[in-house]
Amino acid sequence: MADTKTVASAPPPGTGEAKQRHPWLTLIAVSLGVIMVMLDGTVVGIANPAIAQDLKASLSDLQWVTSGYLLALAVFLITAGKLGDLFGHRLIFLIGVAGFAITSLAIGLSSSIGMLIGLRVLQGLFGALLQPAALALLRAAFPGERLKMAMGAWGAIIGLSSAAGPIVGGLLVEHVSWQSVFFINVPVGIVALAMGLWVLTESKARTLSKIDWLGVVLLSGVMFSLVWAIIKAPEWGWGDAKTIGFLAATVVMGAVFVWWQARASEPLLPLSLFGNASVSIGTGLMMLVAFSMFGAMFFLTFFFQGVHGLTPLESGLRMLPMSAGMIVASPLAAVLLSKFGTKFTIAGGMLVTATAMFLMSRLSLDASFIDSAIPFVLLAFGLSPVFVGATEIIVGNAPEDLSGVAGGVQQSAMQVGGALGTAILGAIVSARVADVYSGHWAEAKLPPLPPEQVAGLKEAATFGGAPTAEQMPGVPEQIVQGIANVSHLSFLDGMHLGFVVSTGVAVLAAVLALFVKAGRKSEDAPIHMG
Repeated sequence: MADTKTVASAPPPGTGEAKQRHPWLTLIAVSLGVIMVMLDGTVVGIANPAIAQDLKASLSDLQWVTSGYLLALAVFLITAGKLGDLFGHRLIFLIGVAGFAITSLAIGLSSSIGMLIGLRVLQGLFGALLQPAALALLRAAFPGERLKMAMGAWGAIIGLSSAAGPIVGGLLVEHVSWQSVFFINVPVGIVALAMGLWVLTESKARTLSKIDWLGVVLLSGVMFSLVWAIIKAPEWGWGDAKTIGFLAATVVMGAVFVWWQARASEPLLPLSLFGNASVSIGTGLMMLVAFSMFGAMFFLTFFFQGVHGLTPLESGLRMLPMSAGMIVASPLAAVLLSKFGTKFTIAGGMLVTATAMFLMSRLSLDASFIDSAIPFVLLAFGLSPVFVGATEIIVGNAPEDLSGVAGGVQQSAMQVGGALGTAILGAIVSARVADVYSGHWAEAKLPPLPPEQVAGLKEAATFGGAPTAEQMPGVPEQIVQGIANVSHLSFLDGMHLGFVVSTGVAVLAAVLALFVKAGRKSEDAPIHMG
């Protein structure tokens, strides 16, 4: 085994200057970069139905528009954090911002769904560069207890961008094109780049000197094989040899990765980082909450646009209460965390989240604005303590020389959870739709159709879609309306099951939060490498 190294968390050269000169300008600068990523995430959901229609994309294709991006983030985030620790968080952040804006422009020019997915993967790699670097820059600018306050303000800014995303996305999709939702990242990226060049002060680790390339390869293999197996399992079958093979590869490579990290002189992910119970639990919480939120929310756009027939803008307005609620909820979460402590505040937030998910599992075909607004607001106030608290736990308890890696861990946990949630809940919803479709058809006493036509209707129902009279010429309008009702009821059954599963995951996260303990707060606590 290689000799162990001890890395002190004393501030590297330049970091102290950033703390004294402009911490709040640093917050604004890094927020601009992450706002670009948040806008992209919310507007893509609004654009999915238009992308499906224009590029003839299947549900699996649309899942890859999301999952391919999240997979790239998950695979590269921790490595990106290490790059920031080695070469400077400011430099890596600015490269990430520039690359994200350029790939956004290229995505808007895509002519096929395959090209779009490939560029989304590349966009995810650049997103991975800027996100942990942003958290590391905040960690340097706001040491100790001040980080919690900064995280609250950070959450409010992210909430504001999330609130703007559905409205801006709806306006652009409805009145311009789906491509324009990606083009919007270009001016935002230019402003973020200019602000970063002006404000940010460089910081990087003093004691780290190289990248653990074997660790990068092993961790990338673990992440890819896990998410790939789950995404492809509905197509292959959970008992298929290919599915089992990829899951087995995940376990084997994971074990080898852990073994290597314990022996490498400068490991990619120092295992000692997880010696703090709160860091480990915070990482688990980020995965669970992202699984619950991203997986379930994936289908709401199809519910609003497919089942309710809302325009993209109207769909965005329906989602506004959650995003807007985070503007208030995030600073409030920082206050509650300081007053009542991490354990009970996060657990309470997850129970509120579970309540919101359960209410969404009761939405009906004719659900009104208020029916969805109430759980959306609850979701904002439930999720905010988790995002603020878990981020502060993970990043705030890490030595400053490893702040980039800690930021990568936090973001990686969130993105892996989101990718898994989208894949697993997508499979659950699709399977449920296929399972109940025939029953609803029989209840409606509709005439039989050729099997291949029924299969197409089931596929459309997984989007919340239903046939129109123009798509079924010669079929009586009453029959077409009956088929549409069957499709919508089947989709609703699937969406309900997805939210029930999300409710259970949120309750599990609330229980896990009760085991959070106070973490290390000193600025000079060491961590052992290897």
